[in-house]
Amino acid sequence: MNTIEEIYLDEEEYRDSIATVDSKGKRLWVYPKKPKGSFHTKRIWFSIFLLTLFFVGPFLQLNNRPFLMFNIFERKFILFGNLFLPQDFHLVALALITMFVFVILFTVIFGRLWCGWACPQTLFMEMVFRKIEYWIEGDASQQRKLNARPWDTDKILRKTAKQIIFIIFSIVIAHTAMAYLISVEKTIEIISKPPTENWAGFLGLSFFTFLFYGVFAYLREQACIAVCPYGRLQGVLLSKDSIVISYDNLRGEPRGKIKKGVETTNKQGDCIDCKLCVQVCPTGIDIRNGTQLECVNCTACIDACDEVMEKVEKPKGLIRYASYNNIQKGEKFRLTPRIIGYSLVLLALISLDIFLMLKRTEVETVILRVPGTLYRELPNGNLTNVYNFQIANKTFEQIPITLKLKDTKGKINIAGGNVILLEKDQTTHGSFIIELPRESVKGVKTKLLIEVWAGDKYLETVPTNFLGN
Repeated sequence: MNTIEEIYLDEEEYRDSIATVDSKGKRLWVYPKKPKGSFHTKRIWFSIFLLTLFFVGPFLQLNNRPFLMFNIFERKFILFGNLFLPQDFHLVALALITMFVFVILFTVIFGRLWCGWACPQTLFMEMVFRKIEYWIEGDASQQRKLNARPWDTDKILRKTAKQIIFIIFSIVIAHTAMAYLISVEKTIEIISKPPTENWAGFLGLSFFTFLFYGVFAYLREQACIAVCPYGRLQGVLLSKDSIVISYDNLRGEPRGKIKKGVETTNKQGDCIDCKLCVQVCPTGIDIRNGTQLECVNCTACIDACDEVMEKVEKPKGLIRYASYNNIQKGEKFRLTPRIIGYSLVLLALISLDIFLMLKRTEVETVILRVPGTLYRELPNGNLTNVYNFQIANKTFEQIPITLKLKDTKGKINIAGGNVILLEKDQTTHGSFIIELPRESVKGVKTKLLIEVWAGDKYLETVPTNFLGN
């Protein structure tokens, strides 16, 4: 039986170019045929679920605060009702590393399943904007005819209506995205007032609107092919055991048309070369050439091929989710050393994430002796040092804070009073003086431990040094 390399030895031109650009470098507009089938139906329902989560997300609240918010402007992040400030950057960095390892592991096993089923680019492009286009302009062949004919009343109305609806949806998406960044209340405040009262907010919303409109109305599949780095990343992550959308060349080749009244030979494969798998592809590739960078695993080719196989009374699955080794050698999925290695790393990172989250306190205190200052000796013989403090309140409540010396005789005099009032989700700065008896000072530098209390509740212990002689 011929291998896939032998079959396409003389058909390697696709490797030298992409389907959306001609030989002169000019973009070729893709007109994918309207998809239908069991996989597409499942994707529709899954997309409805994800889109519902996206549009409802900013309105979800926990204890009168957003459930999710990613305020990069004020560096405040709310995840599942918990506030994260810049002091938690190490947690955010570790979470991003964990996510990156998860993406690597997921891709090693399932290829670009994320791209076809859950990526926002594919989700909005194929399940929102493309559906609008099919509704207004018709299927692929009707769109070609509409674009080729002169500008008449019908064409103007259809094109105008499509662009207006595209802009409306872009506005809705932009405002939802902004609500995730600055909260629903602030977004409503921006849109309810004239632009002159908040130019930053108005320009931000305008930028997001035109960005989404440009991506979904014009850039389209080029975002996956030329912009997104994930497509290129999969080239070094996929292996012959990765489960991707694959064409069964052993069963399908050699291809041949079915002619009415003429029996097919035993040498002819199941592929009848109808090219429907190419016509429905949103990136314009031929999946029969094997796994390619442009493939986003949208399953449209699977549905199209299964429909044809039913009509010609042959088994479904000529194009299906399968690994290279599954098709070429009949091997089932197995745990490879690579998968086991990534899994162990991911497990270790998740464990570390959980450990650090459990150790995370409601406040985070930094205490530093004022640089460039020396100790001072009081008339009673005691020594003093001046300190600056910075306390981050990671809650949505005011917290009264007191500082106490641990296992050391002395006292802390805080400028403005002995209680520090922390405002909700804010970082408070100030200074205080530590006074120690001379007998408590051990050498030039004495290590001190300062306990942080919220009323009767112990929060944390902060180390510092006391300078004396």
